[in-house]
Amino acid sequence: MKKIVLFLAACFLLGGALHAQVDTSASATAAAAAMAATPPKTPKKKYDLTKRANDHFLVQLGYTNWTSLPDSIQTGNFPRSINAYFMLDFPFKSNQKLSAAIGLGVGSDHMSLDKDVNLVNVKSTGTRLPFNDTTRLDAKKTKLGTTYLEVPLELRFVSDPEHSDKSFKIALGVKAGTMIKAATRTRVVQSGGDYLLKESSKRYFNTTRIVGTARIGVGHFTLFGTYQFTKLLKDGAGPEIKPYTIGLSFGGL
Repeated sequence: MKKIVLFLAACFLLGGALHAQVDTSASATAAAAAMAATPPKTPKKKYDLTKRANDHFLVQLGYTNWTSLPDSIQTGNFPRSINAYFMLDFPFKSNQKLSAAIGLGVGSDHMSLDKDVNLVNVKSTGTRLPFNDTTRLDAKKTKLGTTYLEVPLELRFVSDPEHSDKSFKIALGVKAGTMIKAATRTRVVQSGGDYLLKESSKRYFNTTRIVGTARIGVGHFTLFGTYQFTKLLKDGAGPEIKPYTIGLSFGGL
């Protein structure tokens, strides 16, 4: 009887050991299968940006127009925008294809008015800016120019950060500016001969402007577009004009 009890005890212990070994083997097999099913994480590529300049000049030339123009105001010739900025670029450490940029420069719009429109009188003392003042002088043609000191901000993407001068890029941003000057150049007709009248005044103009910007292109050349969120003229000084521009940029990232 004692031998039978010892035999049963030995069988019980041996069965427990075998069961534990099977469980351990199954767990190890399952863990190995799980590791095989999970792909290893690919480390993010690190770009060498030591040779990339982080400061750039950006020059823009574009076609400008005005929204919300009444029929009494007709633009003519080639209204244009000329901008020049010095930009500093700061790549993101988490994603080197992205960067933020800030700059400082000058933006200017030059609007030519149709020959049938008379003098734009920025020197008027009335409450509204006269776009067709026929009381002072007989004007042959007139141009209105506005110049701003501006701070552009951009969020940029470049497909190859190490060779940004050859790769695809896109940028979205905003620029804030304060007016430096608003002036007209008018060709005045008179019996003794035509002459050029230059006048300057910021009286009717909103001296702060906020503009949305976008650029897309390859290398040093990008197409750009802007839309001014603030009105060109002060409230009550004239139509609610908001300039917009499309054109070509050279330089920058």
